[in-house]
Amino acid sequence: METTHTAPTRRQYITGGSALAAGGLLAGCSDIVGQGDDGDANGTDSGGTYTVEMAPVGEVNFDSVPETWAVYCPGYADMGVALGQADGLQSVGYKPRFYTRWYDELDGVSVDKGSLYELYQSGIDQEIFFEMDADVHVIDPNWLINNFDGWERSDVTEIRDTVGPFVGNLIFRQTDVWHEDYRYYSMYEAFEKVAEVFQATDRYEAFETLHDEYVRGRVADALPPESERPTGLFAHANGTEPEVFSPYRFDTGGTSVKHWRDLGVKDALVGTDVEGFSSTNRKRIDYEQLLEIDPDVLLLKGHESKTATEFENTVVEFMRDHDVASELTAVQNGRVFRGGPTYQGPIYNLFLVERGAKDLYPDRFSGELFDRDRVADIVAGEV
Repeated sequence: METTHTAPTRRQYITGGSALAAGGLLAGCSDIVGQGDDGDANGTDSGGTYTVEMAPVGEVNFDSVPETWAVYCPGYADMGVALGQADGLQSVGYKPRFYTRWYDELDGVSVDKGSLYELYQSGIDQEIFFEMDADVHVIDPNWLINNFDGWERSDVTEIRDTVGPFVGNLIFRQTDVWHEDYRYYSMYEAFEKVAEVFQATDRYEAFETLHDEYVRGRVADALPPESERPTGLFAHANGTEPEVFSPYRFDTGGTSVKHWRDLGVKDALVGTDVEGFSSTNRKRIDYEQLLEIDPDVLLLKGHESKTATEFENTVVEFMRDHDVASELTAVQNGRVFRGGPTYQGPIYNLFLVERGAKDLYPDRFSGELFDRDRVADIVAGEV
């Protein structure tokens, strides 16, 4: 039985200037939504409407600020929280990867994770979008079409027309073939676009200033000379007794490795034939291959639910006792650390830079490296 959805009246805040207008909605020859948008133009008009342009979707016009919003990637959820929009958040892709514990250190900042829709349920059912009824979807629609079975161009079209628009770009990695035909954004470039959606550019600008003072200023100034900075391998490792690893490349960009780039870690995979993990490359490496690379530090994803002590007493202890892993320089020197989450936003980044700085350079960094109260004030709009 086919279900017919009709557009709620309040959806009329989306006006006709979208680049996703009928006829040009999902342009491209490889299930790509939009092609080659620079995503640089945005503005408001005298009637109170405003336009946000972001690749791959293009222009989306609003005549009021969205009250409810859906995301897949928690990095975008973190951006919305930073902009004071936590109450309107409807979803994340997978709740265990939305780490809200950092918000506990920020007075007045919280998210009711239990109330959120979890989009991924062995795939993503289109019906959940109609049930959520979100005003805007901060999701790259090409991520849905190219990464999940059952998604077609027509599904995105129907959701856009009867529920709400899509505004988003997959930014956590830059190794997917389907993303080659349109631009990527840095974390702060994407954050600025989200701020335009919520008309909260004052908060964005305050975060940008804080980030520049803290990450590009105080932390960067205290790093050792480039020749003394470590080579690192950033990889996903399942379980407390990992035997294989899914490696990520620093030199191909993506927000998931931003904190390690901020801290000057050099990619140990440069000059090797090891490709970064993506939707089309699922190759993993074992300890023998890892020993050939032998990075100064090993940065393991997939363990953000553990404390540093729990990680040390499980994963690191296993590697110390492993016949091959124990030969790794990083293991012998006690330089195996939690790598950080797959998805990263501006608040996450502040905490991850702090943690990574103290892990990598304990003789140079200690204690709290940024002002928690200042962050909480920005989120609250006291900028």
